[in-house]
Amino acid sequence: MNPPTPAPRRRRGRVALVRVPLAILLLGVAGCTGTPEGVRAVSGFELDRYLGTWYEIARLDHPFERGLTDVSAEYRLRAGGGIEVVNSGFDPEAGERRVATGKAFFVGEPSVGSLKVSFFGPFYGGYNVIALDTDGYCWSMVAGPNRAYLWILGRTPDLDPGIVTRLTDQAAALGFPVDELIRVDHARRANSARTPGHCVPASGETRQRGAGSE
Repeated sequence: MNPPTPAPRRRRGRVALVRVPLAILLLGVAGCTGTPEGVRAVSGFELDRYLGTWYEIARLDHPFERGLTDVSAEYRLRAGGGIEVVNSGFDPEAGERRVATGKAFFVGEPSVGSLKVSFFGPFYGGYNVIALDTDGYCWSMVAGPNRAYLWILGRTPDLDPGIVTRLTDQAAALGFPVDELIRVDHARRANSARTPGHCVPASGETRQRGAGSE
C-alpha cells in the first residue's frame, strides 16, 4: 500500500503518515474501500457543502500517524473529475509541515458519504462519513474500512466538547475502541497560513444525520 518514496528511509514513515490523515489511505489495507461491518455511511451527502478545510479533532492512533500535530485536510473539485485531497500535518521531530496531495472518488452514489482515496496510483483506501452535522457541515466522523480507523473532524480546530462526547458515544455504540482515541494538538495553528474552515448551512430545513447499525 505504501511504495518506496524519495524520502530517506528514516523519514519514510513520516511521509506516509502525511498521506494518510483524513484521506484514509491506510497502510496495510490495500484495496479496502468498504465500510466496517454493521456500519453505514450517511445518506443525503452533499459534496459541495463538504468541500473546503477540515481539522482533525481526534483519531485512533497508528504508527504512520503517530506524533503529527496540527493535522488538516482540504477537499476541492478536480478539473478531471473527482476530488482533490490536500493533507498536511506538523512533524515536531523534523520541525516542519508535511504535505501530500491525492484524489478521491465516490464508491457508489454521490448522495452517500462513502468514498475511496488514493495517493499512490491504483491503490485506494476507504473514506466513510458515518456521522455528519447537516445543519452546517461543521463536524463529521469518518471511518476507514474497519473499526481500527476512526477520525472526528471539525471546521475549526476547537470542536465543542459536547459534540465530541456525543460522537464518541455514537462510535462506541458502533463498536469502535473509543478508549484509544487521542485528541490532536493544534497549538501551532496561529502560525499557519492555511485558510480556516467554515460551516456551510443549507438553504432549507435540515437535520443531523448519523450512522446506525445495519
